[in-house]
Amino acid sequence: MTEETTPMTPEFERGEDVASERWEVLDADGAPLGRIMLRGVNRFEPGEYHLVVGTCVQRPDGRILVTQRAPQKLTHPNMWEFPAGSALAGESGEVAAARELGEEAGIVVDAAELVRVGRVVERAKLFDVYFVRLASDPEVVMQLDEVSDFRWRTIDEVLDPDGPIDFAVPWRRRLAEVGERLRELASS
Repeated sequence: MTEETTPMTPEFERGEDVASERWEVLDADGAPLGRIMLRGVNRFEPGEYHLVVGTCVQRPDGRILVTQRAPQKLTHPNMWEFPAGSALAGESGEVAAARELGEEAGIVVDAAELVRVGRVVERAKLFDVYFVRLASDPEVVMQLDEVSDFRWRTIDEVLDPDGPIDFAVPWRRRLAEVGERLRELASS
């Protein structure tokens, strides 16, 4: 590989095994382009994306789970978000969202229970936001290298840009785009 196609991300420079994550390269419509990228090793060309997912989890009492990014995270440490992460090559958005929710918060759901709220197009990312309403109160078990804290908040608190939750900047944009649909799902 040439230097042009191998950017040195902080994870790569530290020698972390980020290349173990394989991402499917997609076009702007989410169709596979027949290539796989290695996290932290390859660079996306203009018009190329990978799928990233986040899940809004609602308890029976209507409260929504928000998680705080761990302080050692390279981007947006200590900021708040929904459990989220990249889809691995071959995973559907629903399967990736269920996997990430289980990994980061210890909440196990069937991928078929997830409802896609919407898609936000970002630089090199197609970010799908999902929603799931749980039948009972879950026990949250945090993956401490990803998540340092969690809270249960109302949908109004989640969607209030001036509210009590200090969402990471990308999440503010995502919630601005899908917020009304998310409110509909959380209120039904």
